[in-house]
Amino acid sequence: MVKVVNVHKRFGHLHVLKGISFEVKKGQVVVIVGPSGAGKSTMLRCINALEKIDEGHIYIEGQDIADKKVDKNKIRAEVGMVFQHFNLFPHLTALENVMLGPVVVKKEPKDVVRKRALELLEKVGIGDKANSYPSQLSGGQQQRVAIARALAMKPKVMLFDEPTSALDPEMIKEVLDVMIALAKEGMTMIVVSHEMGFAREVATHVIFMDDGRIVEEGPASKIFTNPDHPRTKLFMSKIL
Repeated sequence: MVKVVNVHKRFGHLHVLKGISFEVKKGQVVVIVGPSGAGKSTMLRCINALEKIDEGHIYIEGQDIADKKVDKNKIRAEVGMVFQHFNLFPHLTALENVMLGPVVVKKEPKDVVRKRALELLEKVGIGDKANSYPSQLSGGQQQRVAIARALAMKPKVMLFDEPTSALDPEMIKEVLDVMIALAKEGMTMIVVSHEMGFAREVATHVIFMDDGRIVEEGPASKIFTNPDHPRTKLFMSKIL
């Protein structure tokens, strides 16, 4: 589904990604962990073509997103992204936020999209908030609207960039529960997260990044309980 090959990314003199390579198969839940500044969020933004890579290749279902002939907007429409901060339009209701992408980008009929949007809001547990504006919602509710908005585009892959880090502790579970349900339905997911309980429960594969490189990767059970690399062991000893 996603194949990342020797990806480098620089911001001026700062070399953020230093030869990243990994694969994500259909239905896998890959969780990327590591200290702040490791390049995890930048990696996600590159996969979604929000950042242009300097070297290497990223393939989504075999299409190289660095290829000038590939329609990046079409790729973005198939790769849903949920950000740390919810990025909802404040002047639109929850329902309108969810409907916007399919209507504007995909030119789908409003009545069809409205029905799907209402179903998605129900799915993420806030069907009763369809006509509420973001300012009337809690952080956890706003993040669930953001997840519904990403799902409304019928993505093949979902990217989550620390989706709970801006939330109060008691709101984290309601967002993680939605993500766990998606994982159990077989959604292909790449998640940057500090929520180790979530990672242990749903990750099929864990990638540990540090200083712009993949230090170690493998099944969640292996990385969490018996990592090979000293740097991974040190990180896990401090957070588990």
